[in-house]
Amino acid sequence: MNAEATDIFRERLKAARELRGLSQSQLAARADLPPSSVSHFESGARKPSFENLKRLSAALDVTTDYLLGRADTPEASGTVGRLHRDIHNLSHDDMKLAEDFVGMLLSRANADKKGRS
Repeated sequence: MNAEATDIFRERLKAARELRGLSQSQLAARADLPPSSVSHFESGARKPSFENLKRLSAALDVTTDYLLGRADTPEASGTVGRLHRDIHNLSHDDMKLAEDFVGMLLSRANADKKGRS
């Protein structure tokens, strides 16, 4: 990680932790890391290994892309990442059901927008 990437990571890590309402110790416990590691990552004193980056992103329910500054929203990235990671586990019939459900949600959202206009 270069200096700019380190700054983005430490800012995103702290922002995601605060968004989830966690202390550094709570995040460390969720990520199975020593509390000092989270403190060092947030201060920029240390850079996480790839394994620790994955642990932190899972504990915060965001993707590594968000923590690294490659995605802008923690909410969308966590959800999209989880869907993308697990899609291969769906059967053909389950995939069709998921597509139909997303279509129904989009129709409902569009109807809500029209009702507010």
